[in-house]
Amino acid sequence: MKRMVPPALGIALLLVLPLIVTNDFYLNLASQILIYGLLALSLNILLGYGGMVSLGHAAYLGIVSYTCVIVVGAGYGHAVAAAVAIVVSTASGAVFGVLALRASGLGFLMITLALGQIIWGVAYRWNDVTGGDNGIRYPARPSPFGLSIADTPSFYYFTAAVFAVALFCIWRLTRSPFGAALRGTRDQPRRMRMLGHDVWMIRWLAFVMSAFWGSVAGLLYIYYNLFISPHAISLQQSAEVLLMAILGGASTLTGPIIGAVIITLIKNVVSTYVDRWNSLLGAIFVVVVMFMPLGLVPGFRHLWERLAARGRRPALGADAAPEAGA
Repeated sequence: MKRMVPPALGIALLLVLPLIVTNDFYLNLASQILIYGLLALSLNILLGYGGMVSLGHAAYLGIVSYTCVIVVGAGYGHAVAAAVAIVVSTASGAVFGVLALRASGLGFLMITLALGQIIWGVAYRWNDVTGGDNGIRYPARPSPFGLSIADTPSFYYFTAAVFAVALFCIWRLTRSPFGAALRGTRDQPRRMRMLGHDVWMIRWLAFVMSAFWGSVAGLLYIYYNLFISPHAISLQQSAEVLLMAILGGASTLTGPIIGAVIITLIKNVVSTYVDRWNSLLGAIFVVVVMFMPLGLVPGFRHLWERLAARGRRPALGADAAPEAGA
């Protein structure tokens, strides 16, 4: 019963936030946090549960966005464009997985980095299709199920609904037998092979699932910004998403969300008051790695457990004293 309290509080907060925050700027900021939180969660399937560090995850954001704009520009509807974009991006992730999983560790990292840079290079150089460095615009936000998401509150609720569904699906994935097998390939790949598991296939499926949810986040991104340029899929973007997952705690489900909150707030709010906000972000990351190497969520959880254990010791001592005297 206690496990249901945090999710229930989270859902309640998502529902009442537009009633509490009436300023469009902060409501748009909340939508950004949900989008980047979903992007970090999708990466965390690889990083936290599969032990595979990727530096090209922003590529899915770009593939979905550019495909959406191109398909709509060809005269098709929003629903067709969204479906085609997600299929193309997920299929790209499947191909990327075949290439990246030829190596492990640093080799895997470098291959994902190279793949991400290839997508960035295509977007930057293919001016006739992508608009090059100037980018291209998406005509307008769609109306899913006949409901307009053009204004800020309605778009927030749409994003929150998609985020909630994605979070539930990822949670179920991590609690499923496949999730257990994925963690096994992370911790003991040789033992998993000895037990008859296809380690490569498990990792490849995780890569595809990560690409799918990253594509969903990319769809929300183009709906929010109505614009896409190579800057959105640069190495910096991939590094920031990776930092979100590590900062909050890649071994947890809520860690990437906390990391997305912190980094998005620093980029959009703190940066208006602090010129060197990148230095501040770097300092926060260094402090977290030094004192909470597993991330903020596991770090504070362990701290709370230690404080709770200290609080129980005097009580146990007081109960034991009369018995000893007797």
